[in-house]
Amino acid sequence: MIELGKVQELMVVRIKDFGVYLSEDEKSEASVLLPKKQVPQGTGVGDKLTVFIYKDSEDRLIATTGTPKLEVGQCGVLEVKEVSRIGAFLDMGLEKDLLLPFKEQSHPVRQGESCLVALYVDKSQRLAATMKVYAHMSNQSPYHQDDEVAGRIYEIKENLGAFVAVDYKYYGLIPKKELFENYHEGDEVMCRVTKVREDGKLDLSPRKKAYIQMGVDAEQVMKAIDRCEGVLPFNDKASPEIIKQEFSMSKNAFKRAVGRLLKEGKIRITEKSIERL
Repeated sequence: MIELGKVQELMVVRIKDFGVYLSEDEKSEASVLLPKKQVPQGTGVGDKLTVFIYKDSEDRLIATTGTPKLEVGQCGVLEVKEVSRIGAFLDMGLEKDLLLPFKEQSHPVRQGESCLVALYVDKSQRLAATMKVYAHMSNQSPYHQDDEVAGRIYEIKENLGAFVAVDYKYYGLIPKKELFENYHEGDEVMCRVTKVREDGKLDLSPRKKAYIQMGVDAEQVMKAIDRCEGVLPFNDKASPEIIKQEFSMSKNAFKRAVGRLLKEGKIRITEKSIERL
């Protein structure tokens, strides 16, 4: 079967002045045109070619030997080439750009922006992109607890956290309790797997294991003290909100960092401040 939006190997069954027709085999009635400029030199009837199937401007199936950046069901990052009255057009590596309809955008995109999308076939049997990629994620990741992973945030829910497409294809979530940065949809993140759930989805944290992170946090606190000319205008009893705003860390993490600096003899704590020694 000739599949829209898929890379597949098809056989040359007819040769015309304007190109060649491809089919599954010589007995199949369905065929698709590969335009002449795409036909490799020396191609003959019976040869097999690897092509991608999409639709031309007149809504007809057509083949290309070009390599698409996505196939149907896959997710990836594509650049916005322009925004029109019907949506945005994305560069998918072919002569024809890919439509990202307004209704499939999780936020209004701009020309030049790179956005995470999935390729799908719409109700009109045309290829289109969607930023609503949750349904296209997989729970069959190869990762385990404490593995480092890379991904892109595609949705943020205040009561749950930030949803991450790990490797652009696996379910990941930074829970609300781990959200100390001011993240936005589209942000790329490096995270640690804190848990692999029974359903295969990954719980993530942008912070390292506590004993490693403590040193990083302690350096951050010292830099803040230096910026304040040696005196931080609050101590380890400050509210979680102030600590999150100033350091993008939890109160517990802040107290651990301060405790380490205190043990190392680098600071002292007063009733209203933390001072460098």
